[in-house]
Amino acid sequence: MDINFTARRFRAHPEIKAYALEEVKKLERLYNGIVKADVILYYERGTNSVKTAEINLHVYGVVLSARERSDDYIKAMKGAIEKLESQLKKYKSKLREKDKSKVRRIKEKV
Repeated sequence: MDINFTARRFRAHPEIKAYALEEVKKLERLYNGIVKADVILYYERGTNSVKTAEINLHVYGVVLSARERSDDYIKAMKGAIEKLESQLKKYKSKLREKDKSKVRRIKEKV
């Protein structure tokens, strides 16, 4: 899996970058068909800023994305990862249903 990390309008601390890369790699446990991941961190306003974490997962033929806002980048990434976990589970179940329906149609014809 190829992971791209982008920090817009600021320079991210190495620990934030390492945390983001580690958490995205953990998503590969749920589904190993992830081709590419984009992690984008940015903030709104200079004072009392709202931090935003956006994660896009490129799976075969589909892009799953999640965006979460918080007062801290770590919290925002945790929220986005949770959203992506549920999206991946749903995507996997849809794939399994499609495969089963194809097998059923083939069995009916024979």
